[in-house]
Amino acid sequence: MPRDPHVKLFIPGPVEVRPQILAAQTAPMIGHRSPEYADLHARVVPKLRPLFGTAGRVFIVTASGSGLQEAAVRNCVRRRCLCLVNGAFGARWHQVALANGKQADALEVSWGEAIRPEQVDDRLRTGGYEAVTVVFNETSTGLLNPLPEIAAVVRQHPDVLLLVDAVSAAGGVEIRADEWGVDVCLTSSQKALALPPGLALCSVSDRAMARAESVPDRGWYFDFLQYEKYAAKNHTPATPAISLIRALDAQLDAIAAEGWQARFARHRRLMGQVHAWVGAGGFDFFAEEGYRSPTVTAVRNTRGVDVGALNAYLRRRGMLISDGYGPLKGETFRVAHMGDATDEEISELLEAMSEFMEET
Repeated sequence: MPRDPHVKLFIPGPVEVRPQILAAQTAPMIGHRSPEYADLHARVVPKLRPLFGTAGRVFIVTASGSGLQEAAVRNCVRRRCLCLVNGAFGARWHQVALANGKQADALEVSWGEAIRPEQVDDRLRTGGYEAVTVVFNETSTGLLNPLPEIAAVVRQHPDVLLLVDAVSAAGGVEIRADEWGVDVCLTSSQKALALPPGLALCSVSDRAMARAESVPDRGWYFDFLQYEKYAAKNHTPATPAISLIRALDAQLDAIAAEGWQARFARHRRLMGQVHAWVGAGGFDFFAEEGYRSPTVTAVRNTRGVDVGALNAYLRRRGMLISDGYGPLKGETFRVAHMGDATDEEISELLEAMSEFMEET
Protein backbone atom coordinates (compact mmCIF):
# COMPACT_ATOMS: atom_id res chain seq x y z
CA MET A 1 0.00 0.00 0.00
CA PRO A 2 1.20 3.55 -0.63
CA ARG A 3 2.47 5.46 2.36
CA ASP A 4 -0.33 7.98 1.81
CA PRO A 5 -3.66 6.08 1.90
CA HIS A 6 -5.29 8.71 -0.28
CA VAL A 7 -6.20 7.46 -3.77
CA LYS A 8 -5.83 10.07 -6.50
CA LEU A 9 -8.84 10.22 -8.77
CA PHE A 10 -8.32 10.05 -12.53
CA ILE A 11 -12.00 9.32 -13.08
CA PRO A 12 -14.34 11.67 -14.99
CA GLY A 13 -15.81 13.16 -11.83
CA PRO A 14 -15.51 13.74 -9.02
CA VAL A 15 -11.91 14.60 -9.77
CA GLU A 16 -9.02 15.31 -7.44
CA VAL A 17 -9.41 18.46 -5.32
CA ARG A 18 -6.30 20.21 -4.04
CA PRO A 19 -5.91 20.53 -0.24
CA GLN A 20 -5.90 24.34 -0.42
CA ILE A 21 -9.32 24.29 -2.06
CA LEU A 22 -10.69 21.77 0.43
CA ALA A 23 -9.40 23.99 3.24
CA ALA A 24 -11.34 26.98 1.90
CA GLN A 25 -14.53 25.20 3.00
CA THR A 26 -13.54 25.20 6.67
CA ALA A 27 -14.05 28.90 7.48
CA PRO A 28 -16.73 29.64 10.11
CA MET A 29 -20.29 29.57 8.85
CA ILE A 30 -22.17 32.72 7.90
CA GLY A 31 -25.86 33.37 7.40
CA HIS A 32 -27.12 32.86 3.89
CA ARG A 33 -29.03 36.17 4.03
CA SER A 34 -26.17 38.07 5.64
CA PRO A 35 -24.12 40.90 4.13
CA GLU A 36 -21.11 38.56 4.31
CA TYR A 37 -22.80 36.09 1.99
CA ALA A 38 -23.91 38.86 -0.36
CA ASP A 39 -20.28 39.99 -0.57
CA LEU A 40 -19.16 36.42 -1.36
CA HIS A 41 -21.81 36.00 -4.06
CA ALA A 42 -20.99 39.37 -5.61
CA ARG A 43 -17.29 38.46 -5.66
CA VAL A 44 -17.78 35.08 -7.33
CA VAL A 45 -20.21 35.87 -10.15
CA PRO A 46 -17.85 38.10 -12.20
CA LYS A 47 -15.11 35.49 -11.88
CA LEU A 48 -17.47 32.89 -13.40
CA ARG A 49 -18.15 34.82 -16.60
CA PRO A 50 -14.89 33.74 -18.33
CA LEU A 51 -15.85 30.10 -17.62
CA PHE A 52 -18.79 30.46 -19.99
CA GLY A 53 -17.51 33.21 -22.25
CA THR A 54 -20.32 35.55 -21.34
CA ALA A 55 -20.70 39.15 -20.26
CA GLY A 56 -24.18 38.38 -18.98
CA ARG A 57 -25.94 36.66 -16.10
CA VAL A 58 -24.59 33.61 -14.30
CA PHE A 59 -26.58 31.67 -11.72
CA ILE A 60 -25.13 29.65 -8.83
CA VAL A 61 -27.34 26.71 -7.89
CA THR A 62 -27.00 24.13 -5.13
CA ALA A 63 -27.59 20.99 -7.20
CA SER A 64 -25.90 18.62 -9.59
CA GLY A 65 -25.59 19.32 -13.29
CA SER A 66 -28.61 17.10 -13.86
CA GLY A 67 -30.65 19.59 -11.85
CA LEU A 68 -29.82 22.30 -14.35
CA GLN A 69 -30.71 19.97 -17.23
CA GLU A 70 -34.17 19.93 -15.68
CA ALA A 71 -34.09 23.69 -15.09
CA ALA A 72 -33.24 24.40 -18.73
CA VAL A 73 -36.14 22.28 -19.95
CA ARG A 74 -38.63 23.65 -17.43
CA ASN A 75 -37.74 27.27 -18.20
CA CYS A 76 -37.15 27.17 -21.94
CA VAL A 77 -39.56 24.61 -23.41
CA ARG A 78 -43.31 25.16 -23.48
CA ARG A 79 -44.14 22.07 -25.49
CA ARG A 80 -41.51 20.49 -27.76
CA CYS A 81 -37.73 20.19 -27.97
CA LEU A 82 -35.11 18.30 -29.93
CA CYS A 83 -32.57 16.32 -27.87
CA LEU A 84 -29.24 15.42 -29.48
CA VAL A 85 -28.17 11.98 -28.25
CA ASN A 86 -24.84 10.26 -28.85
CA GLY A 87 -24.04 9.04 -25.36
CA ALA A 88 -25.40 8.44 -21.87
CA PHE A 89 -25.78 12.07 -20.82
CA GLY A 90 -27.48 13.17 -24.01
CA ALA A 91 -29.88 10.27 -23.42
CA ARG A 92 -30.40 11.41 -19.83
CA TRP A 93 -31.36 14.91 -20.94
CA HIS A 94 -33.91 13.38 -23.30
CA GLN A 95 -35.31 11.37 -20.37
CA VAL A 96 -35.40 14.50 -18.20
CA ALA A 97 -37.40 16.36 -20.85
CA LEU A 98 -39.91 13.52 -21.14
CA ALA A 99 -40.18 13.25 -17.35
CA ASN A 100 -41.13 16.94 -17.27
CA GLY A 101 -44.02 16.39 -19.64
CA LYS A 102 -42.39 17.82 -22.76
CA GLN A 103 -42.62 16.41 -26.25
CA ALA A 104 -38.97 15.54 -26.67
CA ASP A 105 -37.74 14.05 -29.93
CA ALA A 106 -34.33 12.39 -29.98
CA LEU A 107 -31.86 12.86 -32.80
CA GLU A 108 -29.73 9.80 -32.14
CA VAL A 109 -26.44 8.71 -33.64
CA SER A 110 -24.20 5.86 -32.56
CA TRP A 111 -22.25 6.34 -29.35
CA GLY A 112 -18.76 7.47 -30.26
CA GLU A 113 -19.92 9.43 -33.30
CA ALA A 114 -20.28 13.20 -33.28
CA ILE A 115 -23.55 14.98 -33.96
CA ARG A 116 -23.18 16.74 -37.31
CA PRO A 117 -24.62 20.24 -37.77
CA GLU A 118 -26.36 19.26 -41.00
CA GLN A 119 -28.25 16.55 -39.11
CA VAL A 120 -29.50 19.18 -36.68
CA ASP A 121 -30.48 21.51 -39.52
CA ASP A 122 -32.44 18.76 -41.27
CA ARG A 123 -34.49 18.10 -38.13
CA LEU A 124 -35.08 21.75 -37.30
CA ARG A 125 -36.38 22.38 -40.82
CA THR A 126 -39.32 20.11 -40.02
CA GLY A 127 -40.49 22.87 -37.66
CA GLY A 128 -42.21 22.96 -34.31
CA TYR A 129 -39.14 22.90 -32.05
CA GLU A 130 -38.61 25.50 -29.33
CA ALA A 131 -35.18 24.35 -28.15
CA VAL A 132 -32.29 22.01 -28.85
CA THR A 133 -30.42 20.22 -26.06
CA VAL A 134 -26.85 19.04 -26.62
CA VAL A 135 -24.04 17.68 -24.48
CA PHE A 136 -20.85 19.48 -25.47
CA ASN A 137 -18.46 16.92 -23.99
CA GLU A 138 -19.99 13.44 -23.69
CA THR A 139 -18.33 11.92 -20.62
CA SER A 140 -19.51 8.39 -21.37
CA THR A 141 -17.69 8.19 -24.70
CA GLY A 142 -14.88 10.76 -24.47
CA LEU A 143 -16.33 12.76 -27.35
CA LEU A 144 -16.47 16.52 -27.92
CA ASN A 145 -19.41 17.51 -30.09
CA PRO A 146 -18.80 20.35 -32.62
CA LEU A 147 -20.71 22.92 -30.59
CA PRO A 148 -19.77 26.11 -32.51
CA GLU A 149 -20.95 24.53 -35.77
CA ILE A 150 -24.16 23.18 -34.18
CA ALA A 151 -24.80 26.61 -32.65
CA ALA A 152 -24.38 28.28 -36.06
CA VAL A 153 -27.10 26.03 -37.46
CA VAL A 154 -29.46 26.67 -34.54
CA ARG A 155 -29.03 30.44 -35.00
CA GLN A 156 -30.57 30.05 -38.46
CA HIS A 157 -33.82 29.11 -36.69
CA PRO A 158 -34.57 32.28 -34.69
CA ASP A 159 -37.27 30.86 -32.42
CA VAL A 160 -35.15 27.90 -31.28
CA LEU A 161 -33.09 28.17 -28.10
CA LEU A 162 -29.80 26.30 -27.66
CA LEU A 163 -29.35 24.53 -24.32
CA VAL A 164 -25.86 23.15 -23.66
CA ASP A 165 -24.60 20.68 -21.06
CA ALA A 166 -20.94 21.60 -20.55
CA VAL A 167 -20.56 19.59 -17.34
CA SER A 168 -17.28 17.89 -18.26
CA ALA A 169 -16.08 20.66 -20.57
CA ALA A 170 -16.32 23.95 -18.66
CA GLY A 171 -12.97 24.81 -17.12
CA GLY A 172 -11.09 22.49 -19.47
CA VAL A 173 -12.35 23.63 -22.87
CA GLU A 174 -12.93 27.20 -24.03
CA ILE A 175 -16.59 28.18 -24.25
CA ARG A 176 -17.87 31.32 -25.98
CA ALA A 177 -21.53 31.31 -25.05
CA ASP A 178 -22.23 34.89 -26.15
CA GLU A 179 -20.32 34.61 -29.42
CA TRP A 180 -21.81 31.23 -30.34
CA GLY A 181 -25.36 32.08 -29.30
CA VAL A 182 -25.77 29.59 -26.46
CA ASP A 183 -28.90 30.38 -24.46
CA VAL A 184 -28.29 28.15 -21.43
CA CYS A 185 -24.83 26.74 -20.73
CA LEU A 186 -24.66 24.59 -17.62
CA THR A 187 -21.94 22.84 -15.69
CA SER A 188 -21.20 21.44 -12.26
CA SER A 189 -18.35 21.76 -9.82
CA GLN A 190 -16.79 18.30 -9.65
CA LYS A 191 -15.31 17.98 -13.16
CA ALA A 192 -12.83 20.27 -14.90
CA LEU A 193 -13.30 22.96 -12.23
CA ALA A 194 -11.70 20.53 -9.73
CA LEU A 195 -14.09 21.24 -6.86
CA PRO A 196 -16.15 19.00 -4.60
CA PRO A 197 -19.59 17.98 -5.94
CA GLY A 198 -22.68 19.97 -5.04
CA LEU A 199 -22.68 23.15 -7.10
CA ALA A 200 -24.27 23.71 -10.50
CA LEU A 201 -23.53 26.84 -12.51
CA CYS A 202 -25.06 28.27 -15.65
CA SER A 203 -25.05 31.22 -17.99
CA VAL A 204 -28.50 32.27 -19.20
CA SER A 205 -29.19 34.56 -22.16
CA ASP A 206 -31.76 37.33 -22.41
CA ARG A 207 -33.64 35.17 -24.95
CA ALA A 208 -33.86 32.34 -22.43
CA MET A 209 -35.15 34.67 -19.74
CA ALA A 210 -37.79 36.05 -22.11
CA ARG A 211 -38.85 32.50 -22.95
CA ALA A 212 -39.10 31.61 -19.26
CA GLU A 213 -41.57 34.43 -18.72
CA SER A 214 -43.94 32.75 -21.17
CA VAL A 215 -43.56 29.17 -19.89
CA PRO A 216 -46.06 28.03 -17.24
CA ASP A 217 -45.31 25.48 -14.52
CA ARG A 218 -41.59 26.19 -14.27
CA GLY A 219 -41.57 24.82 -10.73
CA TRP A 220 -40.02 26.78 -7.88
CA TYR A 221 -36.53 25.52 -7.04
CA PHE A 222 -35.15 25.93 -10.57
CA ASP A 223 -37.21 28.92 -11.71
CA PHE A 224 -34.88 31.27 -13.62
CA LEU A 225 -37.09 34.24 -12.82
CA GLN A 226 -36.62 33.56 -9.11
CA TYR A 227 -32.85 33.32 -9.58
CA GLU A 228 -32.85 36.61 -11.48
CA LYS A 229 -34.84 38.33 -8.74
CA TYR A 230 -32.52 37.15 -5.96
CA ALA A 231 -29.34 37.68 -7.99
CA ALA A 232 -30.13 41.39 -8.07
CA LYS A 233 -29.47 41.32 -4.30
CA ASN A 234 -26.51 38.90 -4.56
CA HIS A 235 -28.51 36.06 -3.08
CA THR A 236 -30.12 32.81 -4.20
CA PRO A 237 -33.79 31.81 -3.74
CA ALA A 238 -33.00 28.86 -1.45
CA THR A 239 -30.12 28.24 0.96
CA PRO A 240 -26.87 28.03 -1.01
CA ALA A 241 -23.98 25.67 -0.27
CA ILE A 242 -21.90 28.39 1.35
CA SER A 243 -18.82 26.27 2.05
CA LEU A 244 -18.70 25.07 -1.55
CA ILE A 245 -19.05 28.61 -2.84
CA ARG A 246 -16.05 29.59 -0.71
CA ALA A 247 -14.10 26.79 -2.37
CA LEU A 248 -15.32 28.02 -5.76
CA ASP A 249 -14.13 31.53 -4.91
CA ALA A 250 -10.66 30.24 -4.04
CA GLN A 251 -10.47 28.01 -7.10
CA LEU A 252 -11.50 30.76 -9.49
CA ASP A 253 -8.67 32.89 -8.12
CA ALA A 254 -6.26 30.00 -8.71
CA ILE A 255 -7.55 29.50 -12.26
CA ALA A 256 -7.15 33.21 -13.00
CA ALA A 257 -3.58 33.01 -11.71
CA GLU A 258 -2.88 30.06 -14.02
CA GLY A 259 -4.66 31.86 -16.87
CA TRP A 260 -7.71 30.52 -18.66
CA GLN A 261 -5.89 29.96 -21.94
CA ALA A 262 -2.99 28.29 -20.13
CA ARG A 263 -5.49 26.00 -18.41
CA PHE A 264 -7.07 25.01 -21.72
CA ALA A 265 -3.61 24.40 -23.20
CA ARG A 266 -2.66 22.19 -20.24
CA HIS A 267 -5.76 20.06 -20.80
CA ARG A 268 -4.82 19.61 -24.45
CA ARG A 269 -1.27 18.72 -23.45
CA LEU A 270 -2.46 16.09 -20.96
CA MET A 271 -4.78 14.70 -23.62
CA GLY A 272 -1.76 14.35 -25.88
CA GLN A 273 0.08 12.33 -23.25
CA VAL A 274 -2.83 9.93 -22.87
CA HIS A 275 -3.35 9.65 -26.62
CA ALA A 276 0.32 8.76 -27.11
CA TRP A 277 -0.03 6.01 -24.48
CA VAL A 278 -3.14 4.62 -26.16
CA GLY A 279 -1.37 4.33 -29.49
CA ALA A 280 1.86 2.92 -28.06
CA GLY A 281 -0.06 0.35 -26.01
CA GLY A 282 -1.92 -1.16 -28.94
CA PHE A 283 -5.30 0.23 -27.90
CA ASP A 284 -7.75 2.33 -29.87
CA PHE A 285 -10.12 5.22 -29.12
CA PHE A 286 -13.86 4.88 -28.71
CA ALA A 287 -14.64 8.39 -30.00
CA GLU A 288 -14.12 9.08 -33.65
CA GLU A 289 -11.03 10.92 -34.79
CA GLY A 290 -11.32 14.69 -34.83
CA TYR A 291 -13.89 14.79 -32.02
CA ARG A 292 -11.97 13.44 -29.04
CA SER A 293 -12.36 15.09 -25.67
CA PRO A 294 -9.63 17.23 -24.11
CA THR A 295 -10.83 16.25 -20.62
CA VAL A 296 -11.48 12.49 -20.71
CA THR A 297 -10.33 9.70 -23.01
CA ALA A 298 -12.46 6.61 -23.54
CA VAL A 299 -10.09 3.79 -24.51
CA ARG A 300 -11.49 0.97 -26.61
CA ASN A 301 -10.39 -2.15 -24.74
CA THR A 302 -8.99 -3.95 -27.77
CA ARG A 303 -6.61 -6.00 -25.61
CA GLY A 304 -9.32 -7.39 -23.35
CA VAL A 305 -7.81 -5.96 -20.18
CA ASP A 306 -9.54 -6.87 -16.93
CA VAL A 307 -10.42 -3.31 -15.91
CA GLY A 308 -11.28 -4.36 -12.36
CA ALA A 309 -7.87 -5.97 -11.94
CA LEU A 310 -6.19 -2.91 -13.46
CA ASN A 311 -7.95 -0.65 -10.98
CA ALA A 312 -7.07 -2.92 -8.07
CA TYR A 313 -3.42 -2.64 -9.14
CA LEU A 314 -3.67 1.14 -9.52
CA ARG A 315 -5.41 1.50 -6.17
CA ARG A 316 -2.42 -0.17 -4.51
CA ARG A 317 -0.34 2.54 -6.18
CA GLY A 318 -2.67 5.29 -4.91
CA MET A 319 -4.50 5.94 -8.20
CA LEU A 320 -7.84 5.16 -9.83
CA ILE A 321 -9.31 5.34 -13.34
CA SER A 322 -12.84 4.54 -14.51
CA ASP A 323 -14.44 1.58 -16.23
CA GLY A 324 -16.65 2.11 -19.24
CA TYR A 325 -20.03 3.74 -18.62
CA GLY A 326 -23.19 1.62 -18.61
CA PRO A 327 -23.28 -0.64 -21.68
CA LEU A 328 -19.62 0.20 -22.39
CA LYS A 329 -18.38 -1.37 -19.15
CA GLY A 330 -15.47 -3.66 -19.98
CA GLU A 331 -15.60 -2.63 -23.62
CA THR A 332 -13.90 0.63 -22.73
CA PHE A 333 -12.10 2.24 -19.83
CA ARG A 334 -11.81 5.97 -19.22
CA VAL A 335 -8.87 8.10 -18.17
CA ALA A 336 -9.72 11.62 -17.01
CA HIS A 337 -7.12 14.33 -17.63
CA MET A 338 -9.02 17.30 -16.28
CA GLY A 339 -9.11 19.75 -13.44
CA ASP A 340 -5.80 20.50 -11.76
CA ALA A 341 -4.01 17.34 -12.97
CA THR A 342 -0.35 17.90 -13.84
CA ASP A 343 1.96 16.46 -16.49
CA GLU A 344 3.83 14.58 -13.78
CA GLU A 345 0.68 13.04 -12.32
CA ILE A 346 -0.54 11.83 -15.71
CA SER A 347 2.91 10.44 -16.50
CA GLU A 348 2.94 8.55 -13.19
CA LEU A 349 -0.51 7.12 -13.90
CA LEU A 350 0.36 6.01 -17.42
CA GLU A 351 3.60 4.44 -16.23
CA ALA A 352 1.70 2.42 -13.62
CA MET A 353 -0.83 1.31 -16.24
CA SER A 354 1.99 0.19 -18.54
CA GLU A 355 3.58 -1.80 -15.71
CA PHE A 356 0.28 -3.60 -15.14
CA MET A 357 0.07 -4.46 -18.85
CA GLU A 358 3.58 -5.85 -18.79
CA GLU A 359 2.84 -8.02 -15.74
CA THR A 360 -0.38 -9.53 -17.13
